[in-house]
Amino acid sequence: MSKKVAVNAKEPTSGEDVLHFAPVAEAIAVLLKPHAEVVIHDLRTAKIAYIANNISRRHVGGSSLTDLKDIGSLDADVIGPYRKTNFDGRQLKSVTSVLREGSGAPYGLLCVNFDIALMELARDALTMLTAFQGSGKQPSALFQSDWQETVNAAIADFLSERGLAASALAKEDHASLVEALEQEGYFAIRNLVPYLARLLGISRATIYKHLREARRKKVQARAT
Repeated sequence: MSKKVAVNAKEPTSGEDVLHFAPVAEAIAVLLKPHAEVVIHDLRTAKIAYIANNISRRHVGGSSLTDLKDIGSLDADVIGPYRKTNFDGRQLKSVTSVLREGSGAPYGLLCVNFDIALMELARDALTMLTAFQGSGKQPSALFQSDWQETVNAAIADFLSERGLAASALAKEDHASLVEALEQEGYFAIRNLVPYLARLLGISRATIYKHLREARRKKVQARAT
């Protein structure tokens, strides 16, 4: 349970206090825990007044300016969903409720930030398992007793052609390697993604990201 901490702010003029919504924030956070945080902003001070299930490493009393920039206009009562990026690069799906005085003037925001990174990873994995890419023919590697050896040879050829070392590959080299393996049909191998992630020292999510881009380029090339 998050500890309720008020921000030094001028006294509300008509009984409105953003911290009245702290129990609502806690209820939403408990329901969606550990994947979502709920942040209450006080527009009168432009500061964070409350955080439930903190996943963004922000703090009560911190500036609200970044959130206000992401949200933009406060004309609607509910804004979003819209995409945000967490401090660690993970993608968040966010929605904001505008808290208004009786006159309709906004005095606070209640923002729900939902971490969708695991969902996107699961989606990409399911897409990989159900999609039929290319001609539908299995690569020759699938007919050999040791597909890992064949993949290693393909990676070695890639590195040799470019004069690169596996330990010194940049992000763009990882993307090029994934694209090359996709062109040859190697991603039809069920366990290639975790194996490749382990060899390159990068996450599976990064492999899937490069693979999506490679397949987008392939579809685009066919269209033209």
